Amino acid sequence: MNFTKSPLTLAVTSALLFSFTTHVNANANDENSAATADIEIITVTGGFRQQNLLKTASALSVLTDIEIKQRNAQHLEELIAASPNVNFASGSQRARYYQIRGIGERSQFNEPINPSVGMIIDGIDFTGIGSIATLFDVQQAEIFRGPQGTRFGANALAGMINITTNAPTDEFEGALQVNAGNYDSYGLGLALSGPVSDTINYRVAANKYTSDGFIENTYLKKDDTNNRDETSIRGKLSIQASERLTIDLSAFYFDFDNGYDAFSLNTTPQGKRETLSDQPGFDNQKTAAFAAKFTYQGFEKFTLVTLLSSADSDLAYGYDEDWAYVGISAPENIDNQDYAYWEYSSTDYYFRDKSTQTVELRALSNHSSKLFNHSTAWVVGLYFKQDDEDLQRQYTYLANDFTSTFDTQSMAIYGQLDSQLNEKWLLTTGLRVEQRNADYSNSDGFNDNLKDTMVGGKVVLSYQQNDNSFWYGSINRGYKTGGANTDGTLPDELRTFEPEYLINYELGYKVTLLDNTAFVRTAVFYMDRTDMQVKSSKIIVRDNGSSEFIPYLGNAATGSNKGIEIEANWQLNDSIEIYGSLGLLDTEFNEYIDVGNNSLNGEEQAHAPNYQFNLGLNIQPSEQWLINLSVDGKDEFYFSDTRYYDGKAILADDIKSETVTLLNASISYLADSYQVKVWARNLTDENYANRGFYFGNDPRDGYTAKQYTQLAEPQVFGVTVDYQF
Repeated sequence: MNFTKSPLTLAVTSALLFSFTTHVNANANDENSAATADIEIITVTGGFRQQNLLKTASALSVLTDIEIKQRNAQHLEELIAASPNVNFASGSQRARYYQIRGIGERSQFNEPINPSVGMIIDGIDFTGIGSIATLFDVQQAEIFRGPQGTRFGANALAGMINITTNAPTDEFEGALQVNAGNYDSYGLGLALSGPVSDTINYRVAANKYTSDGFIENTYLKKDDTNNRDETSIRGKLSIQASERLTIDLSAFYFDFDNGYDAFSLNTTPQGKRETLSDQPGFDNQKTAAFAAKFTYQGFEKFTLVTLLSSADSDLAYGYDEDWAYVGISAPENIDNQDYAYWEYSSTDYYFRDKSTQTVELRALSNHSSKLFNHSTAWVVGLYFKQDDEDLQRQYTYLANDFTSTFDTQSMAIYGQLDSQLNEKWLLTTGLRVEQRNADYSNSDGFNDNLKDTMVGGKVVLSYQQNDNSFWYGSINRGYKTGGANTDGTLPDELRTFEPEYLINYELGYKVTLLDNTAFVRTAVFYMDRTDMQVKSSKIIVRDNGSSEFIPYLGNAATGSNKGIEIEANWQLNDSIEIYGSLGLLDTEFNEYIDVGNNSLNGEEQAHAPNYQFNLGLNIQPSEQWLINLSVDGKDEFYFSDTRYYDGKAILADDIKSETVTLLNASISYLADSYQVKVWARNLTDENYANRGFYFGNDPRDGYTAKQYTQLAEPQVFGVTVDYQF
């Protein structure tokens, strides 16, 4: 593998292997103690049945409320670095698209996209609109790495993020959180939970967060054009309708009224946080969602689980395309008079109405209905999804608004067998067959109907060596749906493209050590990608002899993604705990010719850093004080698959991010009913980017091509008070 062997990487690897570190705390009840006699048992909820994390035959991270509090994470993007080989792309106010093991989308504009990484929150599908993944009153976030073709289907080619909020309780309790930080950041959260009656429990949580953001618009003389104004409201009911029927209801409302003014024509690190836009953009989302889960245990042979969900979202995203003000290239404002009045001025706005409904029926065997001499538990299910999206684009250079509709219906049948071969060996086999019908039409007169039938599944063999050691080997097949290219001049054979498939070969080992005070979780994987959906091009010769160059999305490549993942934890004594994670990743394209007819064979895939790590330390000198220190690191990576500009190869430094190491810290005072925390992320105020482009956009230099980046979070710090009652 071509992993970067820097001294930092080797040092972190050695530290992880020596110290048995990872990012799961020893105390999952509260922050009152970093010490415990045993590692806390963490339950995975995203599978068909709940499982102990250390006995789950899959590579996944479970980031609990403890990790959330340690980082003072308001949003998933502020927590994701704790999971190995997981990245995200910006280009928006909040992270909307995630990459797992180097696979995942990075943006969406006109065309409908096919997600590679899905997001589920309390059973509701928020794939592609995960900007609302706030973390107040969240129990845990499960990050499944690798295809989840049996469980989640077409939205989980590379993996799945499953977020679970706190459940209703049978005794009254409440939590109040107040925080304040730099950049005029303020947050207020309230959660209440308890019984309505002997058979009904409730939980409600509301959170408001505001911030000026990390940008100063020097032209408008404002510091809040990239602001955050986010409201999240959740409600849950747990109903014991009868001895055999339980009903779980969830309702959500999100209102994100955020600005988007993130790219600057300035090229110095400090200057990149100073924009010149005269028409700053926006990134807004309003979502109302509902989910219901009915669990019926009245049948003799199986338990029937019925899952219903519905989500309606209004999304608005827009930006100042020229990143400047009118008059920026007037003679008095530029040095080179040859470029006087070269400027343009335009905005690009996208308004989407998205509606998603799902219905799932799942039957799970009980002890009396196991197959093959009572050795094999089974699951069978039916799944239906309706997903409709209407788009209106308002663009300066369009004579009329561009509109489109994209309506899809997906149906799937799946099944899984868990066969206990003997006391130690378990064989799991799964299969999912999914059919999707999609109708697309737009105002340019393009219409198409797409129909895909896709098959995913898995074969997993696990070995419980003893109470502390667990091995598994797996082969998983994932998929994502095909699609259509909407350019009206493309020939018919290039209008559509086929589904993409991925086969993941994985070997994993999980072990607890040192009298159950430490554990290590490891995975080695190789992913074989076929029919990759990537940008290609077609040159069409017109009747008059001239040529037309048309980029399009097609199944034009294969590829491989391979790597190693380690997560570990060690409770050294009552006062000290160390934890961490490490991801190594090697990706490459095969048989890929880009839109400029350039070969990218052997090139790395975008947003796929060769290494990522997290290393942390909890120190509790007394019962009242807790100190947390952590370091996050990430290798450089390509911002996109574009490696050529105007037919010439671009220097790697111009289309790559930089390596980065970030230091985070917090000091907490712990009392019985309240905690006060002083915290900081990115203590050394590193400037680093998580989105970038290479092109010309500055009229003052004649639109010379160069790198433009959106900088990630700078140094942020604040105080948080948590009160429980």
